[in-house]
Amino acid sequence: MSPSTSPPGLPGCILIATGGTIASRIDARTGLAVPANTGAELIEAVPRLASVARVRVDEFGRIPSPHITPDDWVGLHGRVLVALADDDCAGIVIAHGTGMMEETAWFLDLTVQHDKPVVLTGAQRNASEPDFDGARNLLDAVRFATSPRTRVMGVLLALNGHLNAAREVMKTHSLDVETFNSGEWGYLGGIVGEQVLMHRAPQRRLHLPLQDSALPRVEIVSMYAGADGALVDAAASLAPGIVIQAVGTGHVNPPMYRAIRAALERGVEVVISTRIPRGGTKAGYGMEGSSHSLAHAGAILAGDLSAWKARILLMLALQNKHPRAGLQALFDH
Repeated sequence: MSPSTSPPGLPGCILIATGGTIASRIDARTGLAVPANTGAELIEAVPRLASVARVRVDEFGRIPSPHITPDDWVGLHGRVLVALADDDCAGIVIAHGTGMMEETAWFLDLTVQHDKPVVLTGAQRNASEPDFDGARNLLDAVRFATSPRTRVMGVLLALNGHLNAAREVMKTHSLDVETFNSGEWGYLGGIVGEQVLMHRAPQRRLHLPLQDSALPRVEIVSMYAGADGALVDAAASLAPGIVIQAVGTGHVNPPMYRAIRAALERGVEVVISTRIPRGGTKAGYGMEGSSHSLAHAGAILAGDLSAWKARILLMLALQNKHPRAGLQALFDH
């Protein structure tokens, strides 16, 4: 871990560098952006950090965001625990690709229990672009991570001057710097001038300890016009858990419904989410394949969790051998 060069009176912060666009620059041979900058180079590019905190760097890797795996989550979990145990560390910043950032944030929020803030940040524009947003995002993230106002809030995500809770946040645009928001719930806070201003605290916190380095396999299957259930059958043959990305408030067609019932009967856990970004799942219709009929068959309604976040919660529930009878309460927490 690289040492800090800031004055000793400032709070300590550990930057865990994982790669992503914030660490990317244009490769002169191809003209395409690739993760290339180290965490130390990120710090050097933001000289104002030296007046905010004593930042030390833990080089985890230079991984493109789509290449992040559950094994990386487990490895990152261990590095976070080590950093949190450091008495000189007031908070942690994780520099990460934005594509998978909300999944990593949610996994860590579920598995890490600590008063110190853990803040993920990244960039939408690579470091070779003249309007690179990574420098500002990193500076803001360090401010959030070392502020007493963000303690006991779990894992957070900071981008473009705003702070979001891991459970609520979603990436909403593939290119814009104003991409992460929390939908109807709103931001937790932001940076005003150079000050951290908080509006609220996350209320729906949940903890499931990481029991083992091997996370159970859980597949995601989407509902679409004409889906025949074949992909549900295939997923049920591969994994002990499936998340269905349904339509509306959690509905599927009759072929998908029959395939889901068959999966449940063979002991596979099935969670029903929706492809609609706001509103979540709710039982309220009586047709075959409705959320009500799926819940009656034994499936779990994911509430406001996206399919990819529901998958992470189900993976940890399976690892913790959570009984089926208590799974709905877990997702409702």
